[in-house]
Amino acid sequence: MRRAQIFVNNILAGILTEQDDYTYLFKYDHDYLLNPLSTAISLTLPKTEETYHSRYLFSFFFNLLAEGANKAIQNRLLKIDEKDYFTRLIKTAYTDTIGAVTIREIKEL
Repeated sequence: MRRAQIFVNNILAGILTEQDDYTYLFKYDHDYLLNPLSTAISLTLPKTEETYHSRYLFSFFFNLLAEGANKAIQNRLLKIDEKDYFTRLIKTAYTDTIGAVTIREIKEL
C-alpha cells in the first residue's frame, strides 16, 4: 500500500491510497471537511465523509500527469514504468502543477 497527501493551496485536503491490489481510495481530511471555505478538489470528488473507491486511478489525479514528450522524459529520468501512474503522480505532482492541487508522498517506514 502506498499513500499520498493531497493539498489544495498548501492545505491538507485528503489522502490518496494505492492498495496492494492496485485499486485506489481517496478520503477527505476531517478538518478540511469542517472548513466552510474549503472546496471540493474536483467536481467528480465532492466533499463527503465517505471514502471514494476506484478500480483505476481517479480521473482527476490521472489528468494531473504530463503527456507526450514530458511523460517520456519523466519516465526515463525517474526510472518509472510508463504504466505506473501512481509513482509518476507522487514523484512529479508535488510542485508546479496546473491549478491549486499538489501531492506529497507519505513515506512509510
